[in-house]
Amino acid sequence: MKEVLFNPNPTNAGALLTIDLGAICANWRALKARVGTVECAAVVKADAYGLGAVKIAPALYGAGCRHFFVAHLTEAIELRPALPNDAAIYVLHGPYPGTEQAFAVHGLVPVLNSLSQVLAWGALARRRGVRLPAILQLDTGMARLGLCTAELEALVANQGALDGIDLKYIMSHLVSAEEHDNAINSMQLARFRTALVRLPKTKASLANSSGIFLGRDYHFDLVRPGAALYGVAPAAGMSNPLRSVIKLRGRVIQTRWIEAGTAVGYSHTWTAPCRSLIATVSVGYADGFIRSLSNKAVASFNGYRLPLVGNISMDTITVDITYVPADQIMEGTLITLVDDLLNVDEIASRAGTIGYEILTSLGSRYLRSYVGD
Repeated sequence: MKEVLFNPNPTNAGALLTIDLGAICANWRALKARVGTVECAAVVKADAYGLGAVKIAPALYGAGCRHFFVAHLTEAIELRPALPNDAAIYVLHGPYPGTEQAFAVHGLVPVLNSLSQVLAWGALARRRGVRLPAILQLDTGMARLGLCTAELEALVANQGALDGIDLKYIMSHLVSAEEHDNAINSMQLARFRTALVRLPKTKASLANSSGIFLGRDYHFDLVRPGAALYGVAPAAGMSNPLRSVIKLRGRVIQTRWIEAGTAVGYSHTWTAPCRSLIATVSVGYADGFIRSLSNKAVASFNGYRLPLVGNISMDTITVDITYVPADQIMEGTLITLVDDLLNVDEIASRAGTIGYEILTSLGSRYLRSYVGD
């Protein structure tokens, strides 16, 4: 499989990040197969979870996806030229006051999260003399975005507020879908169904990545996977049915032997228990290899698991390579920090966070290449 590099000389790079478009598309196809005739969108916000929306979204379009979600208007405007006109781009944050015209000009679909957004979008549609598409979001338990109970009651009482709006979907967002047995899931489902019958008959969307695995009751007409597309496990306590999509390799810039009792790195948080060979690798927290992985992460090389020792610095990490056979790792050698085995979920667990943060923290200094579709 040919690896497409954006730098003609990868030996110049301190670290290489390979993104498998084929695996991302395979994950989307697997999720689509799981929901059958239900539409399957792709959430590509935050630059496709840090992996490059303008590369990933067209690949997913080629796989059959026609619905794409971003968070910000600026993300949508950047993405619009990368996709054919029949691809719908939805903006989860909706239109801030004064931005409604930009949505219409760029052919974007807002998610309306408040009664004020509904009224402003409807007013624009009536001024333009056209029906403008939108999604209406209801808050069923997140207390974050979407019409609250009072706003829903006001909208039910005055459904004329929707005049001029081509309502594509009514949606809500699940709080704890990764926990299958959490009672919040069924509570939100019941609230969502109750609200739907009080509003104009429209297609609906509730399930995120993890919600897909809660079963058909949660699928409605459109599911919205995000992290699962990029290989993050969709449910706690179950094996991950999805493919890992990234490989991260860092370049060794120095090796040195240190004697027993020698401390390594800032604040001397690790001390060599015996004479040790330490490799300094050109990746740090400025590259998204977050500092909470200090003394917890592992790297790999030719089947060897290599502990990260000492605190992570802005630009470097230090790795114990004492037990790798001599002369296998030297200056310029690439060692693996993320792959199918050292996946984002394992790394996140070691860091005390979630795979979403690991992906979206990936920095701009990596030499990025894309393989696959």
